[in-house]
Amino acid sequence: MKGVLLSGGTGSRLRPITHTGPKQLVPVANKPVIEYAIQDLKAAGVTDIGIVLGHKGRTAIQELLGDGSAYGVDITYIIQGEPLGLAHAAGCARDFVGDDDFVMYLGDNILKAGIVDLIESFDAGEYDAGIALQSVDSPQQFGVADLDDDGTVRNLVEKPDNPPSNLALVGIYVFSPVIFDAIERLEPSWRGELEITDAIQLLIDDGCDIDSHVVTGWWKDTGKPVDILEANRLVLEDQTPEIRGQVDSGAEVTGSVEIDESAVIDSDAVVRGPVSIASDVNIKPGTYVGPYTSIGSNTTLANVHIENSVVIGDTTINANERIVDSLIGRGTTVESAAGSLPEGRRLVVGENSNLKL
Repeated sequence: MKGVLLSGGTGSRLRPITHTGPKQLVPVANKPVIEYAIQDLKAAGVTDIGIVLGHKGRTAIQELLGDGSAYGVDITYIIQGEPLGLAHAAGCARDFVGDDDFVMYLGDNILKAGIVDLIESFDAGEYDAGIALQSVDSPQQFGVADLDDDGTVRNLVEKPDNPPSNLALVGIYVFSPVIFDAIERLEPSWRGELEITDAIQLLIDDGCDIDSHVVTGWWKDTGKPVDILEANRLVLEDQTPEIRGQVDSGAEVTGSVEIDESAVIDSDAVVRGPVSIASDVNIKPGTYVGPYTSIGSNTTLANVHIENSVVIGDTTINANERIVDSLIGRGTTVESAAGSLPEGRRLVVGENSNLKL
């Protein structure tokens, strides 16, 4: 079985962060989102992976992942160009897939439980497609599956007013090559895109059997800043604490904390986990790094209280402020300005920005 990892798209919901880079490289717990997908594929025994790239961020993704050898996989790059829908992206991988079954994984998804069970469920039957599902509170906001008593998919409905179930499509699929023939028969949807749900519905209408697998544990689509922060919280909760860097006497480090060997926590600084601190980070005196925070590499924090936030990296924050629930882009400088101090700041800051608070 092969893997097809979709990494195109414009990331419009993550602007301004994605004005200067692809959404799949935004870090969660100091690891780019796309690396979690590669990790899941490898854990499921899928090591021959085609990565579908759009125009935006193509070079950055290739520079990070290379040929895949650093991850124990073999990567082939497939150029989609203009993003014309998930089914169009899948169709671009036809030559790469050949006659094999394949997993299609949206590169901005993160799953707690991985995809081993999804693949095993597909392999256990004579299916032409398998879909990952999860129960959600507001199925009207998602593509929703209607299942029979055996879990076989009867129908897919996109954002229905009256959902037939509360089972939403997660964005991870398993297909046999027959899906490519369905894609060739598609017409663009009202959005002007070729929809993968329409392709699966064609298979259903043709009498093909479609498997379903309900995902256990959490799932996050990291398409918006609030989703990045929530995914960061969830991953940090499961991290293995490891303090390898320099923690000066007089510093307070408690809870589940991961500190890179080149990071320095100065005296009179406080770090309360779960927290992830990457390479070449300096936490200066008078700084508080609170729970559910990731500090990216080459960053200096001074005189600031920050929690439940993601600092992507190459950043300096020297602000007598309380920063909460924030996503701060690479190459950013945040300083204090004169005036009264608020109770807290919530920020989404793009790359190479300068702020005075």
